[in-house]
Amino acid sequence: MKILGIIPARYASTRFPAKPLADIGGKTMIQRVYEQAKKSNLTQVIIATDDEKIVSEIKKFGGEYILTNSNHQSGTDRCAEVVSKIKDFDIVINIQGDEPFIDPIQINLLISCFDNQNTELATLVKKINSETELFNTNIPKVVLNNKQEAIYFSRHPIPFIRNAEEKHWINTHQFYKHIGIYGYKSATLLKIAQLSPSNLENAESLEQLRWIENGYKIQTKTTEIETIAVDTPEDLEKVKKMFL
Repeated sequence: MKILGIIPARYASTRFPAKPLADIGGKTMIQRVYEQAKKSNLTQVIIATDDEKIVSEIKKFGGEYILTNSNHQSGTDRCAEVVSKIKDFDIVINIQGDEPFIDPIQINLLISCFDNQNTELATLVKKINSETELFNTNIPKVVLNNKQEAIYFSRHPIPFIRNAEEKHWINTHQFYKHIGIYGYKSATLLKIAQLSPSNLENAESLEQLRWIENGYKIQTKTTEIETIAVDTPEDLEKVKKMFL
């Protein structure tokens, strides 16, 4: 299999403009993500960006890139544009551009979902072990079937535990959270990029619900590794302390 890793890197961001260019211990965030991705089993890694400032930075550290449309609503759409231009890859891995310490082991775990030829879409999940995570609406939860396929994602804790108080839920059921890295068969990626926003997606503001609502199956694997995302300037300051 030929596997393309794509790192969407948008310059404009409501919460954190120019985030890919933020300095973390002497390297920009986008450089750190790129270097971590290159350590995995990906055939090739490309940064998909919409801004010349990011392109200038990529050239400095010798990365590969493609300029994409600035109007994309999601990283998935940006990845689809890249795949429409580069057609010789079987699998695409969408790597978040705000996770400067993404572990190559996680990327390889996601790639392994495609050892099953029936897998069209894939992502990672992690066990939830704290009440804080369980009730944090910024952390999407996921319900799995017996084949480890995702059957629903929600910002609310799911399932609802009927015969227990909420403070006891964490001890009565194994909940899972979603880790935001995606894998797609190239042909499937181009198809889902044509889907219109769905009712469930609009309700939860989670794009993966669009795929489920349209009948696609999402294979998952469980990781034990915690991810560190940099969503805000405050997150960046916390990460910088790792280098002090």
